Amino acid sequence: MATWFTEKQTEDFGITAKVNKTLHKEKTDYQELEMLETKEWGRMLVLDDMVMTTERDEFVYHEMLAHVPLFTHPSPKTVLVVGGGDGGVIREVLKHPSVEQAVLVEIDGKVVEYSKYYLPTIAGALDDERVRVEVTDGFMHIAESERLYDVILVDSTEPVGPAVNLFSKGFYEGIAKALKEDGIFVAQTDNPWFKTDLIRRVFGDVKETFPITKLYTANIPTYPSGLWTFTMGSKLYDPLQIDAARHHEIDTQYYTKELHNASFVLPKFVKDLTE
Repeated sequence: MATWFTEKQTEDFGITAKVNKTLHKEKTDYQELEMLETKEWGRMLVLDDMVMTTERDEFVYHEMLAHVPLFTHPSPKTVLVVGGGDGGVIREVLKHPSVEQAVLVEIDGKVVEYSKYYLPTIAGALDDERVRVEVTDGFMHIAESERLYDVILVDSTEPVGPAVNLFSKGFYEGIAKALKEDGIFVAQTDNPWFKTDLIRRVFGDVKETFPITKLYTANIPTYPSGLWTFTMGSKLYDPLQIDAARHHEIDTQYYTKELHNASFVLPKFVKDLTE
């Protein structure tokens, strides 16, 4: 009999995938971690029964979280990634030649350890000489930082367990303090079908903290509903007013310079959440 993994995305809806085998399962100090080998999506990282990334579609999330702000900023040199222990966002960050240092702050070191072992195509860049990995609380790292970073990327899980504080207004105010005077930050902000209240609240909190606040979307099939949002807060640079010459050539599978602007064109029901 086939084994299936089902993520229960609401009380009444879920998605399911056929599992060839379980590669690893462990209760870490922070969450339940599973590495699954699936028929459709390849290897899959699951935390607390929620899909975090898969080999087949990971590029969408990681590219869109990284490249939209990194092409918006004219010269990002120091970049912080909060969460993202699988290393996918770091891999994309390092495609920008201006980046001199990329700091990964992940609270659960086991995510980093097993991603390196089981997901080398995603986590391989974590050993790059420009990368510093700190296994610590991202909320506290932000609180203790001041004007250190050009770009901050919040690659968190959903707002449960250790990630709850990463969706608070105090956290966004801390990010503003940790950014340089022309800094940019982006956070993943879930999906507009099931998390309307979350998106509306986060957008409002960011808008009260940053002079330029924008929402953009991407299609990620293994995430709840498939339609995913990202919220950007920028001190100076408007992502829709960038110089086209800023788009240097990088290797991507989803992000393009044309898609950069197009991703900010929102369906009306999503746009309504920002007004």
